[in-house]
Amino acid sequence: MRALIVIIALLIVGFNSVSAQGSVDRIVSEVEKNNTGLAALRSKAEAEKLGNKTGIYLKNPEIGFNYMWGSPTLIGNRIDMSFDQTFDFPTAYRYKSQIAVGRNEQVDMDYQQARFSLIREVRQLCIDLAYAYSLQMELGKRLENAQSIVKSYQAKFDQGDAGIIDLNKARLNLLSIQKEAESNSIGQQALLADLASLNGGIPVPWSESTYPAREIPADFEQWYQKAESANPMLTWLKKEIEISGQHEKLQLAMGLPKFSTGYLSEKIVGEHFQGITLGMSLPLWENKNAVKQAKAQSLAVRDIESNRKLMFYNQLKMVHAKAFSMQKSVVDYRLAMQNIDNGTYLKKALEAGEISLIDYILELSLYYEGQARLLTAERDLNRVIEELYQFLE
Repeated sequence: MRALIVIIALLIVGFNSVSAQGSVDRIVSEVEKNNTGLAALRSKAEAEKLGNKTGIYLKNPEIGFNYMWGSPTLIGNRIDMSFDQTFDFPTAYRYKSQIAVGRNEQVDMDYQQARFSLIREVRQLCIDLAYAYSLQMELGKRLENAQSIVKSYQAKFDQGDAGIIDLNKARLNLLSIQKEAESNSIGQQALLADLASLNGGIPVPWSESTYPAREIPADFEQWYQKAESANPMLTWLKKEIEISGQHEKLQLAMGLPKFSTGYLSEKIVGEHFQGITLGMSLPLWENKNAVKQAKAQSLAVRDIESNRKLMFYNQLKMVHAKAFSMQKSVVDYRLAMQNIDNGTYLKKALEAGEISLIDYILELSLYYEGQARLLTAERDLNRVIEELYQFLE
């Protein structure tokens, strides 16, 4: 029978966790749609993409016109017309286009990083709300019990079976729990206000007291590969390495001769000259050290990527170990609290006069403190687990 009860309880917890996960996913979807900051970032991303596509085409052509009066007048006037187009070595335009495409991909990665940061903030708020609601339910039970104690002692006091001191102790205990419940309610409203602010000012309903279903990955190394590939910052750095390589090739191409071609027309009295023009620029001094600088930049980006990857790995490794340790602590706490729930026995002892009211309040407060620590431990565990999934939806 006890095993059956445990199984049923686990099924109920699992169902509630799935329900909470559905609520969180729904809220995340709403916030993504309504968040004004994210909308502004989308507009900024489009502008940056257009900016990355500028400056990668041919330079503007030059058109010239000269009208010169002759002196003496017998020689007539002179009219010159010209059209010139300058262009870099042809491969330079290919590398410029590839770099622009890479930069636009990085813009999307920057947006994704901001999006993940917002989602993480929303999920953390939902975890805090679940904690606040579960605490409010616990405080509701305590409040109901404290009210029944006050009612009982008020009746005893009216009948002359209890003194004013014991009645005041019961009242003070009730007041303490009432104020704790009020404080927690204020905290709930503040969390809901924060969530509404992220949702573009639109209130978000929440009534879950359970946490979203998130499991601690059993195989860290295998799971880390997924987390690394989903990390927009690391993906951004990989793309930056690729762009740096293209930038090296671009600088090599920019070190090759530039060309110009065009049309030239010259008219004077009785004569007209016209034809094409060709020119070439020799890259002797303008781009000196440009290739060396591009290679040094590539090396620097590779070093940054290696450092960030190592930091990310060590951070998540620490969080993963911390999550397992906290999970064990929560399980131990939960089992201990199930075994030491003496609330019913204490109330019977109080009613039978076996313990004093102050002893009853003291013993019950120890249990309440343990229950509060369990709720806090469960909240902190879910916060840590959420950190593991910060880039995995």
